[in-house]
Amino acid sequence: MTDTPMNEENVKAPLTCDVCPHHCRIPADGYGRCRARRNNGEKVICVNYGKLTSIALDPIEKKPLACFHPGSMILSVGSYGCNLSCPFCQNHEIAAARESDFHRLYDVTPEKLCTLAIQEKPSGNIGVAYTYNEALVGYEYVRDCAMLIHAAGMKNVLVTNGTAELHILEEIIPYIDAMNIDLKGFSAEIYEKLGGDFETVKNFITHSAKSCHVELTTLIVPGLNDSPEDMRKEAEWIADIDPSIPLHITRYFPRYKMHESATDIAVLKSLKDVASENLKRVFLGNV
Repeated sequence: MTDTPMNEENVKAPLTCDVCPHHCRIPADGYGRCRARRNNGEKVICVNYGKLTSIALDPIEKKPLACFHPGSMILSVGSYGCNLSCPFCQNHEIAAARESDFHRLYDVTPEKLCTLAIQEKPSGNIGVAYTYNEALVGYEYVRDCAMLIHAAGMKNVLVTNGTAELHILEEIIPYIDAMNIDLKGFSAEIYEKLGGDFETVKNFITHSAKSCHVELTTLIVPGLNDSPEDMRKEAEWIADIDPSIPLHITRYFPRYKMHESATDIAVLKSLKDVASENLKRVFLGNV
């Protein structure tokens, strides 16, 4: 008996995912670190396409967006998976999950989502927000839905951690009207702790701000990113892009793997004062 030679037909090579800077090398039938992308033996596919865990009609201010159609409602949808590992994640039940963790997922095609969005117009709905988990680990669904929403004359909002390569941004940006991008902190060290890449997020923000309405959110976590020096550097950098970009400074509460006390409101107010030295629109959240 002789051994069967290895070739493309009986051995599937690992494939590299190019969506985010992790560039996961995924074995055949394996998943990337986001748990939403899989090597099916031929290519890396989005396995959470159209599989929603959450759908709700929310005030636009909850995204949070303070300066984009204030007072309106938006149909908000989310799936599962994320490419960061934040120990304080407020949506870890879906962001840190995989498909097998759910008893039920809602199968919603782009066409069906567009129909739902139109049906909610009488309730003040202006479009769709892709949110709750990290939407860009399933960017194909965002792209396909957003095209239909635009064709229907409605708005698209993306809520994202900004941890995606620029060629992914280029695919979706023609259809996105507004973004809220998480800026977790202002150092490479902070992003290393969270499993991300600081330069990728800065590039994502810089390019997005050229093409759509952008607001930023920094969740202030005690001991991680609550120093006035870091906030001053962050605000100065944002102001170099555009001093009118709204910045939401929000309060951390114990969640997931972090049990430290909630951020002192006095600290938030102090950081708002620091940011306001360079930025025209600074808001406090979760207070």
